[in-house]
Amino acid sequence: MSDNIRIAIDAMGGDHGPAVVLPGCDIALERHPDIQFLLFGDRAAVDPVLETLPRLKAKAAFTHTEVSIRMDDKPSQALRYGRGKSSMWLAVDAVKKGEADVAVSAGNTGALMAMSWFNLKMMEGIERPAIAGLWPTLKGESVVLDVGASIGADEAHLINLAVMGSAMARVLFDIEKPTVGLLNIGVEEVKGLEQVREAGRILREGDFPHFDYQGFVEGDDIGKGTVDVVVTEGFAGNIALKTAEGTAKQFAQYLRAAMGRTWRSRLGYLLAKPAFDTLREKMDPRKANGGVFLGLNGVVIKSHGGADAEGYASAIDMGYDMIRYELLAKIGQSLARDLKARAAAQAGRDAVTEPAANGAST
Repeated sequence: MSDNIRIAIDAMGGDHGPAVVLPGCDIALERHPDIQFLLFGDRAAVDPVLETLPRLKAKAAFTHTEVSIRMDDKPSQALRYGRGKSSMWLAVDAVKKGEADVAVSAGNTGALMAMSWFNLKMMEGIERPAIAGLWPTLKGESVVLDVGASIGADEAHLINLAVMGSAMARVLFDIEKPTVGLLNIGVEEVKGLEQVREAGRILREGDFPHFDYQGFVEGDDIGKGTVDVVVTEGFAGNIALKTAEGTAKQFAQYLRAAMGRTWRSRLGYLLAKPAFDTLREKMDPRKANGGVFLGLNGVVIKSHGGADAEGYASAIDMGYDMIRYELLAKIGQSLARDLKARAAAQAGRDAVTEPAANGAST
């Protein structure tokens, strides 16, 4: 890897395109001067914004493309007309070709997942990618995955999520052995879907030196920060994420309404404003903007489509950390050890059952 972190940007992605994406890049560049940007987008939209950002312009190479993926496109549709020529495709393709270390897009999630999967392929031992996000908690932050890449998961996929999520936690939180929990409808081992119970059994009984399995966790444990990594399949994970986002907005709206109801409440708000500012800082979704597509042979970051410039910069920050602290290498090492442990465990089970089978035949 070169001294610079090379980040490929889909400049046309998201609800606002270059008007937010490029200022976000400039903010990230101020924090990380060793970033080199590769920008992909429509020159007519990019140039007017880029001209106002001389620092970014000096550290960016630009490639013009007139094709951009729409936010409401189906993945198959996006692949048909965007393959090889859209700003999203070219950003991911730059990672495949080794021209960039990471790709960042605020565009259509399904299209980005499809293009990333098609271009980068899966790591050995991983069948499907997962979206891992950071979740604000009472103790700081936790990694939660999968938050929407795919629906359903067998025990093998859930274990892979635990392995990949713990590697991400080690990179971002600088924890030697993160704690991991399986999201379930109760903490008792007899509860939940069969796949979740079986994954819990394997994690309890297996040898996973890179993380400490804590058992089942419930929905309220996510915000408490009970574990460093919460593992679930994409359907439940996405519902949990959207529910939390909606609840935060609902709480903020209730608070604004209550604070403006009477002159006394407005006065109370002014007196308590420092405390409210601290609360807003902790709950600000921009601080945790960005989900990582784990399981691919490359790093792709998905920014929220409605993120502002600061939020987009946070997504770039995440990609920067993923590369600087060698996330893919850590995931690869963990997966290799996990596969070896599973093979040894299976050999042990076969050794036990074979004599029994031979004895039954005599």
